[in-house]
Amino acid sequence: MPIVTDVADMQALAKRRVPKMFYDYADTGSWTQSTYWDNEAAFQRQKLRQRVARNIDNRSVKTTMIGQDVAMPVALAPVGLTGMQHADGEILAAQAAEEFGVPFTLSTMSVCSIEDVAEHTKNPFWFQLYVMRDRGFSENLMKRAHTAGCSALVLTLDLQVLGQRHRDIKNGLSTPPKPKPHVLVDLAFKPRWCWNMLQTKRREFGNIVGHVSGVEDMTSLAEWTASQFDPTLDWSSVEWVKKHWDRKLILKGINDVEDARIAADLGADAIVVSNHGGRQLDGALASYDILRDIVDAVGDKVEVHVDGGIRSGQDVFKAVAMGAHSTYIGRAFIYGLGAMGKPGVRQVLEIIHKELDVTMGLCGETDIKKVGRHNLVL
Repeated sequence: MPIVTDVADMQALAKRRVPKMFYDYADTGSWTQSTYWDNEAAFQRQKLRQRVARNIDNRSVKTTMIGQDVAMPVALAPVGLTGMQHADGEILAAQAAEEFGVPFTLSTMSVCSIEDVAEHTKNPFWFQLYVMRDRGFSENLMKRAHTAGCSALVLTLDLQVLGQRHRDIKNGLSTPPKPKPHVLVDLAFKPRWCWNMLQTKRREFGNIVGHVSGVEDMTSLAEWTASQFDPTLDWSSVEWVKKHWDRKLILKGINDVEDARIAADLGADAIVVSNHGGRQLDGALASYDILRDIVDAVGDKVEVHVDGGIRSGQDVFKAVAMGAHSTYIGRAFIYGLGAMGKPGVRQVLEIIHKELDVTMGLCGETDIKKVGRHNLVL
């Protein structure tokens, strides 16, 4: 086992252990991938103010997200097909997040179902909703999440139509993987993944199979899924969701100041500045590059969260300093999960926590709630 010191080490290990089609699903963007790469580069461009001769004893990175106490300003973002990075991946990631003290967000397109995750965790988790053309199905998803005790709904707004992801098309992405020659060759070199997957019954979209009339096999499931993302989704759809959800509501996929103002006026509890990890509109602004303008535009009307390109505790610190209330990590925890399962997710969270704590201290701060733009070179 190699020594793991940062998220990049986890990424390298995951690349060795996860089948190519699923690793690429998590680790690539759409079209030229310019936004995918720029999400990370935007954080790297930001410099920090190093402060010295300040008492930095007794530091704390504890805070809250939509009123929930968290160990640090980080939540696990919703990632589709997490259960294909590692068997029972959503359950394992949710357990690791719960034990560490940060929120876990289950994707609509998860392998493990809402009920699976609820059965294997003790505390409420969050659920991410895609509004489908079949509004009855979407309404039922919200009911199921409510019954499972989910404390927040994360409504994703930036997937009305699927951005073209070249790598997924070339890899023939499917769940479970189809027994094509190049796939079988790849799986032959991933014995750990194959063994773990043989031990579980969860290999399909758990929130869909058995809950949609007419979806009886993988062919009908693929056809239904491809036709269901709703291009008519608009701001009135948010009002529709609010009528069916009486708990915390987070709107994800905000990448424009005007949209941020509209979202805040609709009464959301938080918005997530996001470009879907560079997997939708290639050429969109990096999340960090638009964060400042959005924070300034909405003021105290709504909590501003951010995702996209966050690979370290320093990135978390920069986001908070720029005005974000909190952050989400997607690929970072996926690397840990693919590399080591639940312990890998836990180790990624520990790495980010330590990096955040040390960075805060070297910038002369002791309380994450007091971090601000005075800590950045602007």
